[in-house]
Amino acid sequence: MKKKVLKSNNLFSDNQAIEAVFYNSDCLDALKSLPDNSIDLIVTSPPYADQRTKTYGGIKADKYVEWFLPITKELLRVLKPKGTFVLNIKEKVSGGERHTYVLELIIEMRKQGWLWTEEFIWHKKNCFPGKWPNRFRDAWERLLQFNKERDFNMYQDEVRVPMGDWAKTRLKNLSDTDKIRDNSKVGSGFGKNVSKWVGRDLAYPTNVLNLATETGNKSHSAVFPKSLPEWFIKLFTKEGDVVLDPFLGSGTTSIMAGGLGRHSIGIEILPEYFELSISNYKEEHKI
Repeated sequence: MKKKVLKSNNLFSDNQAIEAVFYNSDCLDALKSLPDNSIDLIVTSPPYADQRTKTYGGIKADKYVEWFLPITKELLRVLKPKGTFVLNIKEKVSGGERHTYVLELIIEMRKQGWLWTEEFIWHKKNCFPGKWPNRFRDAWERLLQFNKERDFNMYQDEVRVPMGDWAKTRLKNLSDTDKIRDNSKVGSGFGKNVSKWVGRDLAYPTNVLNLATETGNKSHSAVFPKSLPEWFIKLFTKEGDVVLDPFLGSGTTSIMAGGLGRHSIGIEILPEYFELSISNYKEEHKI
């Protein structure tokens, strides 16, 4: 499918092309120019508190919620009623304990009208070893899912995974209990019917994503792996939908959106990364 790269506000005028729109702007200013209810999926990883100070200045943990809430207010406005917002973020250690700014942000976003629908874990399976006197190295990050409504678009079949070798033995000889709904004996209310998985090759995944970190970071200080936005784009959108990343960095979200037949809007405040994201998009899609 034909792809176009734009640096303007003329969004998605050609239905025959997948368009990638790039803004070199503070995200709050650019968001205010977008129409209400126009975005199907937001996937982003903003600068974490006190990190990337040499590139993005670093936002103090105690000021993080105050800084981010005006942005989430605009994201709430531009997201479609059945759309989804996925936020990649992680607490920092301050004064020997985990800071609570992520938890505080969740609470304040709920007051804005967001539903905190789910939390995914990104397990960094190639994390380097290390330790500190009172903790070990972080090997995971949060992926917080927010929605405007309880009924949102979700295409679960698009992210199914192989059943795994366990099925070859577990489903080979079923007991009578395996053929009915067997409720948990601990009174949790959960139950299962194992026989329903006979003959299936694919299963639905868990909310833990085992993804390697990006090793070729394309001259950006904090690149998440292509497979991360790709997974959420498949799960929450269909072809022709619009994907937004208000902290675009080197362009990973837009690149994956274009590869999956989705329109994209990317906002990046630093001119060098703005140009890098466009260059990366054009290189990836041979434009």
